[in-house]
Amino acid sequence: MAVSKSFFNVLFEFSFSRFIGIRIIGVLYGIGIFFAGLLAIGFLIAGFNQGFLGGIGALIVSPLFFLIYVIIVRVGLEGFVATLRTAENTSYLVENAKRNSYEIQD
Repeated sequence: MAVSKSFFNVLFEFSFSRFIGIRIIGVLYGIGIFFAGLLAIGFLIAGFNQGFLGGIGALIVSPLFFLIYVIIVRVGLEGFVATLRTAENTSYLVENAKRNSYEIQD
């Protein structure tokens, strides 16, 4: 297994031979959940500003909105991670094939 480079070495590497996305995906997910919460709270406030019935409606719909938003963020990030892992594994297979002297066609 290759030696792991530090976060900042990978961040400023211009060859893009290592991926940083997998290292920061948890932070991006946390940011997504934070913004989903802010939007849900904003929706609640806007609903109660419309009146009591609007507030009750927002109270019912807001958690559903939050869950749907978090699910969309999660699925999108999982797709991103799957793409990065596929690219990493493909690079690893090519490196192994070159080390084992197999002919690689470009």
